Amino acid sequence: MSFMAATSMDKGGHDYLLPLIGLFEHYADPETAGPMAQYMRDQFPFLGIKSPQRKALFKQFLGQHGLPQRQDLEAIVLDLWQLPEREYQYTAQDLWGRLRKQITPEFVGLLEYLITTKSWWDTVDGLASHAAGDLFKRFPQTGAETVQRWRHAEDFWLRRTTLLFQLGYKGSTDRGLFFSLIQDNLDSDEFFIQKAIGWALREYSKSNPEAVRHFVEHTPLAALSRREALKWLQARGG
Repeated sequence: MSFMAATSMDKGGHDYLLPLIGLFEHYADPETAGPMAQYMRDQFPFLGIKSPQRKALFKQFLGQHGLPQRQDLEAIVLDLWQLPEREYQYTAQDLWGRLRKQITPEFVGLLEYLITTKSWWDTVDGLASHAAGDLFKRFPQTGAETVQRWRHAEDFWLRRTTLLFQLGYKGSTDRGLFFSLIQDNLDSDEFFIQKAIGWALREYSKSNPEAVRHFVEHTPLAALSRREALKWLQARGG
C-alpha cells in the first residue's frame, strides 16, 4: 500500500461511509455542537454528537455493515479525515483501533498524515498512545526508524508523538530512548511539548518511580513539565 494524499472523497467519497454519514447527520444536534466547538477553541466544526452516543452509533453502524476490508482502510480513513466535522476524525481513530491487528508498517505514512493534519491534542494523543504505540510495539524496527525520523521534526505534533507513544508500555518502556527523547525537547517553549514531557514522566513514574525522581532532580525541566511529572509521586508522598 502506498500512501496517497488525494482521497476518494475527491470522487464523492467511499460508498462504505454513506450510511454512516447519514446516521450521524440524523443525530446531529446544533445546540450541542456549539459548546463542543468552543471547547476545542473553535478550530473545528462539530455535529454535536457526544462521545458515548457517537460510539454507540458507530457500533450500530458496524452491526449493520461490518468492518471494511483492510485494502479499503486507507481510503476510508482519509475520507473521514477530510470531512469537516470533528466527530468523523474521532470515528476514523475508532475504526483504526478496531482493525489495529491488521495495521502493518505500510500504514506509517498514513499515520504521519493523520498526526500532522487537522492537528490538535484530541486526535494526536490517541494516535500517539494507541495507534503509534501499538504499531511500534508490534514492529520494533519500524518504530525505531520512525521515531528517529520524527524526533527532530519541525512539526511539534510529531515530536509530541515520540514523547507519548510509550505511555502504555509501563515496564516495557525503553528507558534510554524515553529519557533521550525528553532531552531532545528540553529547550522547547511549546506548551504541548512541555505538557507531554510532564505527562510521560508522570505515567512512567508509576512503573519506575526512582528513575523518574532521579531524572527530574537532575534535569532542567520547564516548570510545567516538572509539576506534571511529580503529581503522582507527590500524591503518594514520594
